[in-house]
Amino acid sequence: MVGRNLRHTLRSPDGMIMTVAVPVTILLMFVYVFGGAMNVGGGSYIDYVVPGILLMCAGFGSGGTAVAVALDMHSGIIDRFRTLAVSRSAVLTGHILESLLRNFLTTGLVVLLAVALGFRPTGDPLRWLGFVGMLALFVLALSWVAAALGLLAANPEAANGFMFIFMFLPYVSSAFVPVHTMPGWLRGFAEHQPITSINETMRGLLMGTPVGDQAPTAIAWCAGIGLAGYLAAGVLFRRKGRD
Repeated sequence: MVGRNLRHTLRSPDGMIMTVAVPVTILLMFVYVFGGAMNVGGGSYIDYVVPGILLMCAGFGSGGTAVAVALDMHSGIIDRFRTLAVSRSAVLTGHILESLLRNFLTTGLVVLLAVALGFRPTGDPLRWLGFVGMLALFVLALSWVAAALGLLAANPEAANGFMFIFMFLPYVSSAFVPVHTMPGWLRGFAEHQPITSINETMRGLLMGTPVGDQAPTAIAWCAGIGLAGYLAAGVLFRRKGRD
């Protein structure tokens, strides 16, 4: 199933191109248009903003899983799978693992471009390993949610729309500006939503700065979101099978 989904991605590269193009466009805009006006404590703004851009890249990439699942459900291929010796769990798991591989590829491309633009991470190899693990947890969690939304959607177009709320969460977090610069009524939400703790953990790992208690909070958020998505996807997939 993973190989099948990878072949579909290679045959339709427009989705992967958009997954890279949108975060890259946002990176260029924030660094070269807004970067000169940003005050992030005296450091380089590109070093500050890249972790948030990587989260957005993972969000856009995971959104493709919702479309792919919805397309499978409405194309009739699932009925074909049910006549074969194919485990039901393999259908969704194949989409999730393909999403993980695809997101690692696109995230790597964005990191290379960011380095070319002046991004200078200072984390040691152990911290880089932690960063990869944190990114994998985030992608897996979001991909399971995307799979559930793909099963819930009436068509692939609707599935794509369902994921937009996750694309905008980084804007109301510490991804692009420090949370303390936000109005008080917004600051509380920004401080306690999952993207902030995940972003602060990834930034600390990449830049070699203290992570503090953000890492356990980020892991807990990813585990909770992933579990909710996994359970919802399982229930919806079984229900669709009975229908």
